[in-house]
Amino acid sequence: MALSIQRTGSLLKPLSAAASYIRDSAAAIAVETSLPFSSHNIDPPSRTVETSAKELMTFFRDMALMRRMEIAADSLYKAKLILGFCHLYDGQEAVAVGMEAAITRKDCIITSYRDHCTYLARGGTLLEMFAELMGRKDGCSRGKGGSMHFYKKENGFYGGHGIVGAQIPLGIGLAFALKYSKEENVSFSMYGDGAANQGQLFEALNMAALWDLPAILVCENNHYGMGTAEWRAAKSPAYYKRGDYVPGLKVDGMDVLAVKQACKYAKEHVLKNGPLILEMDTYRYHGHSMSDPGSTYRTRDEISGVRQERDPIERVRKLILAHDIATEKELKDIEKEIRKEVDETIAKAKECQMPDPSELFSNVYAKGFGIEAFGPDRKELKGILP
Repeated sequence: MALSIQRTGSLLKPLSAAASYIRDSAAAIAVETSLPFSSHNIDPPSRTVETSAKELMTFFRDMALMRRMEIAADSLYKAKLILGFCHLYDGQEAVAVGMEAAITRKDCIITSYRDHCTYLARGGTLLEMFAELMGRKDGCSRGKGGSMHFYKKENGFYGGHGIVGAQIPLGIGLAFALKYSKEENVSFSMYGDGAANQGQLFEALNMAALWDLPAILVCENNHYGMGTAEWRAAKSPAYYKRGDYVPGLKVDGMDVLAVKQACKYAKEHVLKNGPLILEMDTYRYHGHSMSDPGSTYRTRDEISGVRQERDPIERVRKLILAHDIATEKELKDIEKEIRKEVDETIAKAKECQMPDPSELFSNVYAKGFGIEAFGPDRKELKGILP
């Protein structure tokens, strides 16, 4: 059954009640994951995932919004409206979206510097994101963090961290806090294949295993640590097995439903048994950062091949069309609305004010622990620190 859509304001509305029911229905649809899960010291979850028309439409819109947001960030960086470091996530959207579908905001997530889409999935807004990228005070870190340091602690997002692998021990600390507080929630520590060889990962994992902490370590394996292919950097690139005594799962990170299924399974496991490693087999379309063209160590044919065969948004588009949830035109209309939303938000972010210069000296020390905050004249600033 095809849907017919008409525009009313900025939203797309179904013409018929029957069409609206199909599109917004929460009725279960059984879908098999694109690939089987590979497991280490654990039985894998079922490949059959329950979803719904409503969830698939949400997945499509969320991932399409993330994709457009990152493409826009690319343009802003090239226009010198974004300065410093900037690491884009396009291609990896299924990891952020699928993970969020399986957990709650009381579960904790901490990640590396490729954090824009994870921030958005945790409930951040486009305005907060673009304002932060452009160093404006309305940004999520008041314009002082930039691309690598997004935070939304009230929604369980503990950053954006610039030092490779340094967020993993912090994520284990979050898991310890959850267990200490007797909360039935888990922490997700996200890192790339380049960080998977860091010693601090194994030190933190050892503690998590000794104490049976509710910790899930998520290796977003996009196959290139900066410009180095995984096979050149790791003797064993089977990252889901690298925990040895800690069980692991390898997941098709380009399949949002596989990610959802794996994260749901992982959460249930670690609450009873302690830590687990998830290796998300994913891919980034951009280079490592904006200073990397991304085509000197891999071919353009490789990139276009992944786009054609494994793109996470196109996979959901095909599911929606196959189940007659929406038409191709309706999905294109949604993408047009997203483009408009992103463009309008960027225009608003450009109007946001820069932080006051005195902010350079705030938030350096925690209030009450030694020196407070001082201005350029070395006089103590009052009322700046929370």
